[in-house]
Amino acid sequence: MDDTTPVIIGVGEASERVDAAGYAGLSPADLAGVAAQSACDDADASTPLAAHIDVIAAVRQFEVSWAAAVAPFGRADNFSRAVARRIGADPSRAILEPVGGQGPQHLINEFAQEVGAGRIGMALICGSESISTVRHLTSRGESRDWAEQIGGQLEDRGYGDPLLDPLLARNGARTAISIYALFENARRARLGLTRTDYREAMGELFAPFTRIAAGNPHAMSREVHSAIELATVTTSNRLTSDPFPRRVVARDQANQGAAVLITSVGKARELGVAQDRWVYLHGGADARERLPMERADLSQGPAAVMAARRALSVAGIGIGAIDLFDLYSCFPIAVFNLRDGLGLSPDDARPLTVTGGLPYFGGAGNNYSMHAIAAMVRTLRASPGTKGLVSANGGFLSKTSVGVYSTTPAVWQGFDSAALQAEIDAWTAPLAAPGEGTGRVETYTIDYAAKAPVGIVIGRLDSGARFAAMTDSADIVGAMIENDPLGAMVTMTADEKGKSILQSIA
Repeated sequence: MDDTTPVIIGVGEASERVDAAGYAGLSPADLAGVAAQSACDDADASTPLAAHIDVIAAVRQFEVSWAAAVAPFGRADNFSRAVARRIGADPSRAILEPVGGQGPQHLINEFAQEVGAGRIGMALICGSESISTVRHLTSRGESRDWAEQIGGQLEDRGYGDPLLDPLLARNGARTAISIYALFENARRARLGLTRTDYREAMGELFAPFTRIAAGNPHAMSREVHSAIELATVTTSNRLTSDPFPRRVVARDQANQGAAVLITSVGKARELGVAQDRWVYLHGGADARERLPMERADLSQGPAAVMAARRALSVAGIGIGAIDLFDLYSCFPIAVFNLRDGLGLSPDDARPLTVTGGLPYFGGAGNNYSMHAIAAMVRTLRASPGTKGLVSANGGFLSKTSVGVYSTTPAVWQGFDSAALQAEIDAWTAPLAAPGEGTGRVETYTIDYAAKAPVGIVIGRLDSGARFAAMTDSADIVGAMIENDPLGAMVTMTADEKGKSILQSIA
């Protein structure tokens, strides 16, 4: 292999559960530091690796993922260098990645290119969350001081472009769970399934995930659930936003950190890292989807599928050559979208996760896919020659990064996604308008998070323009609960703020 060929040489994870023996309530920087040291140790080099790290790129925590956010217990002013300090590294570059679950795989793709071009020798990519600890301690009236003044160079890449559609936000769809619920019911409409049928399909999709999580020492939940248990609405598995029972959505209460070390073949040899530690990135791709209201079909995310196909094309293989997957699983639609789009049969025996997935392993903020990559690397090492695909998702099926991995050597040719993105950007967007008058429901959700359920619909006006509207009327929401609103006719009025209020549904 050419000496500049990029390889992953070390991966590490750290986690703690509030109900486990030895629980210490570690900060995000502490968890990431433990994971980073574990990644260095995992490489099993003949010399300490920290001094050879040129770049530390960190994934942004959820608690600092918007401009006005305040970390409840304080935070490091330079998270990347806080992690570096914990392992004795002093990189020339420290980076903080924008918001989004695509971040871990995007950084792998980016720094594989940097290594392959000979611009850097080694990068550590890391991230962590202590969301569960914050909630646990706050509920007990306790606090911690996690503030650190580190200083030094930091390339803060900001929060990224807005992904929330303003028309949806004005009409009640402001959270990930409500927007993904709209996508999910759009898919149900396209497939012609009843509510019961669709809940059972979500349960069947995710039941195998629970079994994998049960065997993962870093998983936040070790409970194994049957498809029926996941699908059945009970007091402990309540409806959150229709169609989601609680157990099929991402578990954000997690204390987890993960890290990946990437370097070149030449550097790995120089540092005495044995070849049985090396895992190659055979292909990758990154793509960004339109805002939700600008998508032709709310039941599908074609940009994510195209990114996966592009990564496979770069690797020179088809989907049949992949032995293992980790498909981002914040909500069932994220998995369904890729499974359907890539032509995977529901009864395909290949596992769709190597961690247990976000609802069971844990949705470690923006950093979940770092754990997926770490688990994939370990699994591929245990079965040399097999191939794995990791897809990472950010926003509302908004941003996708994909990587194809194997222990089998591959000639590094580099890749970019410029042509792919240009194709996506050229798609024609449906006209969107404030809802007023009459229209037909394209998709909907009922949000049960408030004191009283709120109904949200997306549909088409008589003119063909797409609209969004909402209601907190007990009568109308009750009708939506009693009778499936997909395809129903609605009447609306628009207020002076651009909000559309449902007046009737039939």
